[in-house]
Amino acid sequence: MPPTRARIATSGVFALNGFLLGMWIVNIPTIKDRTGVDQADLGLMLLVLGGMAWIGMQLSGPAVDRFGSRPVAILATIALAATLPGPGFATSGGQLVAALAVVGFFNGFIDVAQNAQAVVVEREYRRPIMSAFHAFYSLGALLASILGGGLIALGVDVRTTLVVAAVIGVAAAAGVRPFLIPAPAPVEDAPAKGRAPWTSKVLLLGLLAFSLLLAEGVAYDWSTIHLRDSLGSSETIAAVAYGAFSAAMTIVRLLADRVVAAWGPAVYVSRAALVGALGLLGAALAPDAGLAIVAWAVFGVGLAGCVPQFFSAAGNVDPAASGTYLARVTSMGYVGLLAGPSVIGLLTHWIPLTTAFALPIVGCLAAGLLAPRALAPAPKERA
Repeated sequence: MPPTRARIATSGVFALNGFLLGMWIVNIPTIKDRTGVDQADLGLMLLVLGGMAWIGMQLSGPAVDRFGSRPVAILATIALAATLPGPGFATSGGQLVAALAVVGFFNGFIDVAQNAQAVVVEREYRRPIMSAFHAFYSLGALLASILGGGLIALGVDVRTTLVVAAVIGVAAAAGVRPFLIPAPAPVEDAPAKGRAPWTSKVLLLGLLAFSLLLAEGVAYDWSTIHLRDSLGSSETIAAVAYGAFSAAMTIVRLLADRVVAAWGPAVYVSRAALVGALGLLGAALAPDAGLAIVAWAVFGVGLAGCVPQFFSAAGNVDPAASGTYLARVTSMGYVGLLAGPSVIGLLTHWIPLTTAFALPIVGCLAAGLLAPRALAPAPKERA
């Protein structure tokens, strides 16, 4: 029987991660005002958060390989929850950047560990289920936006809100721990583990994750600006573009695993990345807001299930070094997620925003073309 309880528990970890990070995100304006930082300083602080997350990923991979994904994922989730109130209690820019550095660090730890546990559960299921785990991250973030927005509307102090979220996070993490799959017992007389070598497959998986997460980052930061500045929409209508993209991502991630099981991950990514490229091209060429919103949704449909396939493949290159390889692919993708919006912003100094979208479009096409090579089973898996 497949480990159903482990799947539910792992989905819970992903949802918790999305919820905890989402509770910080929805309170950014309040915290910004409370600490008195300006937009430029906040942008730099968010880079610190991202940079510390990247460092956490590098340390999480070896920790997962040594101790297993269950203790690392649970301890990192508890640590993230416990440190979440930090930004809310900050009263200066210095305090805020220190708090965000800690939050980012533990968020990076969770990112690798939860994906490593998802790989273990997926391996037990013997069929694709990785995309659904990532859908629960989105659902957790959605819950945070609803709950956090409601508490803001009620005038609840941000410190109270984040403390309550922290308590929920610690309790939920402790609750799901018994149902996660522990690390296998060490084999007696097994050779000592050395540093996992870089392989061409891991490098290619990382580069493709970089390309598609760069495109995803563009949607997060530039979809609303595209509608407002390029198509003259109101801010309310412009926000619908991001909502359409996010909703498409979440729904498709809940459904993509069945398609991956039928087609295989290589064929799925080849076709889905092409859909993503066509969606973003449609957005760039759209003459009005209505068509642009539809195009951004199509872009989300294309991207939704692709990157989880790269993570699944990385975790199965070598089960003994699953965490390390996942950390490498995850961190390369994360760099793309951070860099995408900035690169597009730089390009707009010389070319129109819609022309700058050519970069992520090419990235999607490249991912589609190279997916069969990156996701091909190893020779020993064909035997």
